[in-house]
Formats: sequence, C-alpha cells, structure tokens
Amino acid sequence: MKAIKQIGLVIFLLGLSIFTGSLFTGSFNLSSAELDNYIQEKGFKSEIIKDELVKAVVTDEPLSVFEFSSRVRQAFKNSNDHYDQLIAKYDAEKNWDLKGAQFQYKIYGKPHTLSYDLAKKAGKGYIIENPGLIWFLTFGLGIIGALLFIIPNVILLGPKGIKNNGIYLESSTNRGWIAWFVLIYLVLFYILLYFLPDYVVNWTFILDPISKALNGGAASQWFVYGFLYCVIMITMGVRMYIKYRHNNYQIVRTTSVLFFQIVFAFLIPEIMTSLNMPGYDFKNAFPLDYDFFFEWNLDSLSKSGGIGVFILVWGVLLTLVFVPVMVYFFGKRWYCSWVCGCGGLAETLGDPYRQHSNKTLKAWKLERWVIHSVLVFSLVMTIVTLYCYFTSASSFLGINSQWIKDSYSFLIGAWFAGVIGTGFYPIFGNRVWCRFGCPLAAYLGLVQRFKSRFRITTNGGQCISCGNCSTYCEQGIDVRAYAQKGENIVRSSCVGCGICSAVCPRGVLKLENGPEKGRINPTDVLLGNDIDLMKLVNEKK
Repeated sequence: MKAIKQIGLVIFLLGLSIFTGSLFTGSFNLSSAELDNYIQEKGFKSEIIKDELVKAVVTDEPLSVFEFSSRVRQAFKNSNDHYDQLIAKYDAEKNWDLKGAQFQYKIYGKPHTLSYDLAKKAGKGYIIENPGLIWFLTFGLGIIGALLFIIPNVILLGPKGIKNNGIYLESSTNRGWIAWFVLIYLVLFYILLYFLPDYVVNWTFILDPISKALNGGAASQWFVYGFLYCVIMITMGVRMYIKYRHNNYQIVRTTSVLFFQIVFAFLIPEIMTSLNMPGYDFKNAFPLDYDFFFEWNLDSLSKSGGIGVFILVWGVLLTLVFVPVMVYFFGKRWYCSWVCGCGGLAETLGDPYRQHSNKTLKAWKLERWVIHSVLVFSLVMTIVTLYCYFTSASSFLGINSQWIKDSYSFLIGAWFAGVIGTGFYPIFGNRVWCRFGCPLAAYLGLVQRFKSRFRITTNGGQCISCGNCSTYCEQGIDVRAYAQKGENIVRSSCVGCGICSAVCPRGVLKLENGPEKGRINPTDVLLGNDIDLMKLVNEKK
C-alpha cells in the first residue's frame, strides 16, 4: 500500500508539473483581420490603438504569452498617453470642449485584463489543438495521483477511529519545507489569477470544451478557478471520508459542502449563463458577496427581467431574514461548515493544516478587532455605493464610491480572501480568512453569540486533558479549557465543524441546539460545604 501511495505521489507531481509548465508553451500573434475584428468587437474609438497593436502583435514571430502581454500593455499605454497629452494641452488652453472629447478615445480597464482578452484570441499551439489530451495530462493525472495517494489510507490507517499519528513529525503538516513549498505555490497561483490573468490564458484553453458545453462560451480564468476548486474539494473530500469514517457528522457535513459548491456555486451559475440569465450563486450571502450591491450588478439584475428581480429580492432576504433565523436555530455552523464554499475548501484542502491555528490570547484579540473592522468596512462601502447609485453622486460624506469599492476589492476580496486566506493554509491554519477576515462570519458570529440556540456542551468529569480538541480547533479556541470546567462553549468564532468532538477519545464534547436558557453558564467553584450540591444540581436541571 505504501508503494501505491508513492506511485500516486509521483503521478500527482507529474500532472502538477505539466499543469504549471503549460503556462510557458504556445505562441501568440494576430493577423490584421483578427485584430480588426477585435477592435470592432470592443468598439474602440481611438485612432492610435490599431497602429500600436499592429506594430506590437501583428507578426509572424511566435511570441510567448509574456512577450505578447508586455507588447499589448505597452500599446494600450502608448494610446492612452497620447490622449492624456492632448487632454493636458487642451486643459492648459482652457479649451474645455476639445478636452472633454478626448476621454472617449481612452481605453479603460486593467492592463493585464486587456491583454488577457487579446491573448484569448491570439493563442496558438498544441494545447489549443489538443485540449482533451492536455486535460488528461494535467487534471487527469493530478486526480488519479491524488486518489492513489489517499485511498490506501483505508487500510494503512487501520480500524475506524481517531488518527493523529505523526502530524507534527511530517514536513508537509508541521511547517516544514513541503508546507512552505505549498504556500509559495498557492500564493503565486492566486496572484496570477487575480492580477495577471493573461499569464494563465493557457489554462483556460485546456477547459474551453467543458466551458462551452456548460455555458456556451470559452473558459475564463474564473471558470478555471471554479472548476479547479470543485476538483480539489472532491479529491480532498475523499480524504475526509476516509479519515473521519468513524464520524457520521463529518461524512454528512463533507457531502453537504461538496453538494453546495459543485451544484450551487459552479453548475447552476454556468447553466444560467448559457440560458442568457445572470449567473448567480444562490447560497452566497452579503456581505461575503460584497459586490452584490455594486452598480454593475444592480444594473445587470434590473435589466434581466423577472429572474433579475427574484435574485435581488432573494439576496436581500437571504442576508436579512434567512441567515439570522438559521443561525438562531442551528448556529453559524449551518452556513460556515455546511454550505459556504470558502469553508468547504478550508475543510477539505485545509484539513491537514488545521492544527496550526493560533490559540493565544493575542490572536483572539487580533481576531475580534480585524474581523469586525472588515465587517464595518463592507457596510460603509455598501452604504456609500447605494447612496451614489440612487443619487447619481460620485461620493458620500467625502468618501468616493469608486475608490472605496476598488480598495475593498483589492485588499479584502483579492489579497485577504484569496492570496492570504487560502495561500497561508500550511502555516497559519485552514481558517485564516474565516477567522480573521470574513464579514459574513462576523455577522453570523454576533447572532450566534447573543441570540442562538447553538452551543457545544461539555462533560468535565470525563475529560482527560489530552488536548486533542484544542489542537485541532481550526478557529483557535482553547476547547480543553472549557471541557475541563464542564462549561458550555459559546463563542462567536466557532463554526461548529465538530472536529473537536470527532477527535475526543472520551465523548466529552457534543454539538447541540437547545433552549437559550442555560446556554451560557459561569464556572462554579465548589469548596467544601460552601454550597449545597444537591440544590445546585436541581437548579441546573
């Protein structure tokens, strides 16, 4: 069985290497006709851009994607610089009419996004001609290799039960060189995905046939991300089934997050797009879905007829009614551990690193300040956005609408949620984003802490202080401290993953939904005859 695992690891690394190496393959250039079609599609009014792009990419020279991107970005810059100079000239001459007329010729958008759109049309090579074969050599080998590495654990782990052997002795799970390699790879992946999409255009060519089958269009970098997200969750979900096969709660919970990610977050939005409807993830609640109230989204929904109105109403009701009601009855676990895609990735891909969550008091204090600051940031951004949308103003109370949206998208949506939140799994644990940054988790946590029936009950008399519960709490809660005192665990950060209960050898911990009364109890210190024990017991019944 160990030999099978080693073979699986080799196959997985081969698939990963081909997947990574595919970025450096292929050639990129355009013919004059292809460039004319592109400019006509985009509706560019600039008289300069065509000449600049002809000089840059209309060539017989096989350019790499990096050379192609550099030339395209320079062409757009040259065109915009030309009109910026005219704007400055007419401004100095106080010729306001001519100054205003120049803005229509400028080309707006992020340079690498503009380059990506053109690279998608300019790509040539083996990947485009053989996407099925390349899919097998990348995704296929990766899946086969990972499963060969994971499935033998059914036998190697022995009988069903708690298995923590060697977690702190392996380089991959104790911040060793393998963990750092995974961190660097994930961070670079997210940087490319969010900020340099033209560099990963070859990955989109691999998935073009699947994208066209689902939504009728070519794959974007976001389709690649969604597909890869599902593949990773399914593969690592198999690992969860094997590791926690002794615990029905974990099996059902893992199945739930897989279902909601694959069906609600991936398939339904893609199918909706193929039917000329706005692609929407019906489980994604505001403020996690931070751009729900952005102007472009509101305009898109308002122009989409009945389905758009339904999505708008559903999004508001989900946030203001459905989410808090469900938290009242079941705690935030119903969303964070059973539905959310971020939580689903954390519980599957991130499970090997859950023991790295910081349990110190300083981390807890930082957590409370940071996550609630993000929540306030998202609410202020939304208020400014809605005010400017309905009044056609550009700012509110001195806060520019576009500036605050761009700031939130860059700092929170991209860096915190993606680059740091997922990339740093191997070092900081698997719930960095959920614990420190997710505004929806902060909102759910406030409801759970003060108005919910959820708690984790403990039986202090059975606790042997092994520390498994605290070690594997992904939210940094010192569960053992509660268990030793027999005190209910009621924390706003608890996502109810149930791992503390799953790894407890004595059955001390139990996730419950009960009456609010008695949910939060102080620790009673019993000294000699100072208290009537029977009276105390009867009062607690």
